[in-house]
Amino acid sequence: MGLVRTTGSTMRISFHARLAGLCLFSCLFTPVSGSAQTASPPPPPPVSVAKPVVRDVVDNDEFIGRFEPVDQVSVRSRVGGYLQEVHFKDGAVVKQGDLLFVIDQRPYITALNEAKATLEVANSSQTYAEAQFNRAQALSSNGSQSVSTLDDRRREWISAQANVRGAQASADRAELDLDYTTITAPLSGRIDRHLISVGNLIQADQSILTTIVSLDPIDFYFDVDERRLLNFAETARASGKALQEGGNGTEVIVKIGDSGQSSFKGRLNFAENRIDNESGTIRVRARFPNPDLILQPGLFGRIQVEASNTYKAVLIPDEAIGSSQNERVVFVVGPDGTVSAKAVRPGPRIYGYRVIRQGLDGSETIIVNGLMRARPGMKVTPQMTELPQSRTDAPPESAAAESAK
Repeated sequence: MGLVRTTGSTMRISFHARLAGLCLFSCLFTPVSGSAQTASPPPPPPVSVAKPVVRDVVDNDEFIGRFEPVDQVSVRSRVGGYLQEVHFKDGAVVKQGDLLFVIDQRPYITALNEAKATLEVANSSQTYAEAQFNRAQALSSNGSQSVSTLDDRRREWISAQANVRGAQASADRAELDLDYTTITAPLSGRIDRHLISVGNLIQADQSILTTIVSLDPIDFYFDVDERRLLNFAETARASGKALQEGGNGTEVIVKIGDSGQSSFKGRLNFAENRIDNESGTIRVRARFPNPDLILQPGLFGRIQVEASNTYKAVLIPDEAIGSSQNERVVFVVGPDGTVSAKAVRPGPRIYGYRVIRQGLDGSETIIVNGLMRARPGMKVTPQMTELPQSRTDAPPESAAAESAK
């Protein structure tokens, strides 16, 4: 009986263990509640949208050129001698008439004194010859003097007058040479360093003492190729203006350094009279006021020249333009929030925006921020914004964008 009880107890324990295992298995594989199975999909992503800017614009062509002085001069001496004084600081800004150099004046002072003495002798001889002629003329009138003697006195007097004029010319020349020993600035501008030191011998009309370049105003030279030159001519004809006199005073803008530098305004005032046979370009000049002397000769710059007449253009930010294989696209949002892609042809950059040549008419609603969250065919939550007529905070144009343009 004891053995039977033991066996029954063991069987009851085994049954309860299997029942607990079945309960645990059923708990592990219990299906998820109905609320979790019916979870709603996420809402459409929010994006910023806006209408393109439509305004009157004028296309610009950009050229690279270099600033050159309006006037420049190599300062030379008109007389020879030893350099005695230098009266300027290297690199200073000088005004026309400022004293620059002094050549040893003692030889020229001596020459002037000698010329003046010769002039006095000539004047004395002229006075004597004139008196002799007057006396001979008086005697000849009453027959006391022969006519031949009168002619000799007239010849001597005329010769004395010529000697006076020659002596006066020599004195003037000596005085002029003395004036040339003081060399002044022939124009206002920035002066270079002195190229000859005090004590050196200067050769007349040969030795370059220094150079001066004018700074205000300053010229900017650049080359225009044949294609764009013809475009300028066509634009001028369309506007009823003749393409002459170097652009007829057309206003231009030049920038120096990086794009963060301020721009300078000037006007076209000259163009060469023919196209260069080798390069196929024509050289054009613009003149800029430079009161602050910021622009320097030899400085490179990028000049913008009007390349069209005024027309209505569609403008959008560069950030709103995407790429699809080998074309540029803009994401347009429909009334129901559906995104579609439209191929566009970008143009130049004006007022901080990109001109769209083809693909948009200005009535579309485009994505301007959140482009990475949108795909053609999907729905988005548009958040309307308004683009200003011009942007001053536009990011600088990248090298890739410049190359693509």
